[in-house]
Amino acid sequence: MVLLLAAPCRGQDIEPRRWSHMPIGANFVGGAYAYSTGDILLDPALRIENAQFDLQTLGLKYIRSFELFGKSARFDLLDAYQIGTWSGLLNGTPAKVEREGWADASLRFAVNLYGAPPLAGKEFADYRAKTDCETIIGMGLVVQLPTGQYFDDKLINLGTNRFTFRPQLGVVRNVGKWSGELNTSASFFTANDRFYNGTRLVQDPLCSVDANLIYTFCPGLWLAGSVGYGDGGLNRVSGISSNDRQSNLGWGLGLGIPLSHTVGMKLGYVGTRTQVATGLDVDTFTCAFSVMW
Repeated sequence: MVLLLAAPCRGQDIEPRRWSHMPIGANFVGGAYAYSTGDILLDPALRIENAQFDLQTLGLKYIRSFELFGKSARFDLLDAYQIGTWSGLLNGTPAKVEREGWADASLRFAVNLYGAPPLAGKEFADYRAKTDCETIIGMGLVVQLPTGQYFDDKLINLGTNRFTFRPQLGVVRNVGKWSGELNTSASFFTANDRFYNGTRLVQDPLCSVDANLIYTFCPGLWLAGSVGYGDGGLNRVSGISSNDRQSNLGWGLGLGIPLSHTVGMKLGYVGTRTQVATGLDVDTFTCAFSVMW
């Protein structure tokens, strides 16, 4: 019943430049630190008050670009180690829980169906230099794996003990130094048959949409503003509805900074606020570095 406490902070999925045109055969390795803090809004009948959490995340990401049937494609692998604290008043008594361990790893495969032709080396550089206006349509699939730390006798876990499949569709319009992106996705969850104290958790699909406006000052230096909305995701525990349908409004800012020809830095902020009586109000700050070869 306290599913909002059980879920680690997986904020609104707002990520600008996820369909960026990359040279074929490129490799990217990145590391990131994220700090998330927020309030947890619960049904008063649960007798939990002033619930909040602080979560630190150390993430590693690998990206490989390649050609697939004459289209540019990419493969992403992401994993993270997390340290979190959940606190609040339970029946008027202060309570606190701490967790430390691995979160669920995720895989992403994406292909640009229209625009962003598969090019490398000088051909890629020449194309980017002469292309002032461009439309890109991309399709992707994210698979979240049940690899994170999980205890079936505890409500609060870093892992989810289930698979999540998230198909994505995005449209990008580049005009000069400006770029506009519109992304849609839907998350589908398998059942968790080892939920709290032998119960079974089933969750409805969660749909989301986000838009991003990006201005590129020069190659590698860009600023992005984002807004997104997610709805759905009602949980059922052993067939009983938890009345916790999600309705979240999110927004974000991102800044990309080139440190060298092959090394980049990214600073970001994402905020989400629930639009219903129960949910999460979250603020996440990130700093990331990436190396390309």
